[in-house]
Amino acid sequence: MTHGSKGLTANLVPFSLDRTRGERGTLKAHLAKANEQFADLSAGAEALVIFQGPESYITPSWYPSKLEHGKVVPTWNYVAVEARGRPVLIEDPAWLLGQISELTAAEEGERPAPWAVSDAPAPYVASQLKGIFGIEIEIARLEGKWKTSQNRPEPDRAGVADGLSAAGEADMAALVAQR
Repeated sequence: MTHGSKGLTANLVPFSLDRTRGERGTLKAHLAKANEQFADLSAGAEALVIFQGPESYITPSWYPSKLEHGKVVPTWNYVAVEARGRPVLIEDPAWLLGQISELTAAEEGERPAPWAVSDAPAPYVASQLKGIFGIEIEIARLEGKWKTSQNRPEPDRAGVADGLSAAGEADMAALVAQR
């Protein structure tokens, strides 16, 4: 997310993290040059990158306190991390090739026959690189946010964990039980 002359702009972008650069690391990604966010990023607007973790609807039916007093409402549990920093744009073909190769390897690595960028003809890859730009964001601020029913009494938290488990939402059920 960035804020520029046209207001807020957001895109869903896969990022990778370089833990060796910057105190909190540096995020790397790429976007199409035709993307309207190019202008905001070029102007050096601060970027907000949000990483969404588990999330779940929480029904009041899981709260034992519903039977006691009925003063309950539905809610949403979630886990998210927000990273903020100033983007640096990169148009170097070698950097772009490295970034898309790294991202592709991360996504293809577990497949029985992983595809690699080098599987495509080099002239084709070079032409595609001309249509994108790279982004590096050294993380200046990092903030974790979570709501995992920690505001509820213990019997309600246990009911939520049990309800989430029964609904097949093991990740959120474990977080509710831990917190």
